[in-house]
Amino acid sequence: MKNLVDFAFLDSGTGGIPYMLLLKEKSPRSRCVYLGDTVHFPYGEKDFNEIVRCASNAINLIIDRWNPRVIVIACNTISVTALDSLRKLHPSLPIVGTVPAIKLAAKISENKRIGFLATNASVNHPYSENLIREFASDCQVFKRGDPDLIEFIEHKLFTATREEKIAAVMPAVEYFNSLGCDTIILGCTHFTHMFREIEEAFASKSWRKVFVVDSRDGVSNHALDVIKECTGVVEDSDFADDMKFYVTSLKGEDEKREYETLCSKFHIPFGGCIG
Repeated sequence: MKNLVDFAFLDSGTGGIPYMLLLKEKSPRSRCVYLGDTVHFPYGEKDFNEIVRCASNAINLIIDRWNPRVIVIACNTISVTALDSLRKLHPSLPIVGTVPAIKLAAKISENKRIGFLATNASVNHPYSENLIREFASDCQVFKRGDPDLIEFIEHKLFTATREEKIAAVMPAVEYFNSLGCDTIILGCTHFTHMFREIEEAFASKSWRKVFVVDSRDGVSNHALDVIKECTGVVEDSDFADDMKFYVTSLKGEDEKREYETLCSKFHIPFGGCIG
């Protein structure tokens, strides 16, 4: 079976798009495609078995359609919960995960008070606890699961006004600011869409400089390192799917327009619904 793409990105929705865009910026010749498993959105409220089953089925769909050289799990929840299981289920396919940037946050925090903003599944998972013990043992890490903000980003962000965006992030900002955090980890890829708004909201509320970090740079660098070890070659033929965004469900015309607006914003084609 021929490889049609170098990298296939998987998330439950739109969160991982900034990850794909950064990798493409670093490696313009890499051919990429993105699948949002929207029929199972959000992964962050599911249990272990559900996450493994849904993510594995999505990977099977990706393999059947594009046979990528590398899968990038552009989702912290899937990665911290099920990455090892997915690798065992798909042993011949390199799978790159996305984990919270706890090591980076601990390195740059000046007062050692760190906010960890993610899904409920990620903030409460033993994997995240292990990262905190290993890399941030000298820090206080305050956790916040925020499914409402994830829902806002998935379905309202790209048609929202600036005021609506700031209002959406403000509960999290006020929570971490009240705890004196000087560094915030965006532990769900969805939050990278609102990186600037989160920085802006902290600037309006905090007298101290607050650092906001995510995993985009580390994930893209690792994915590019991994593909160097792959033997497959992308078929050099006319292939229209490069940088296309697909979903596994569409709940009517309104949701379709939401995704079309998103794709227009990022100058990528919307491929529609597959599955």
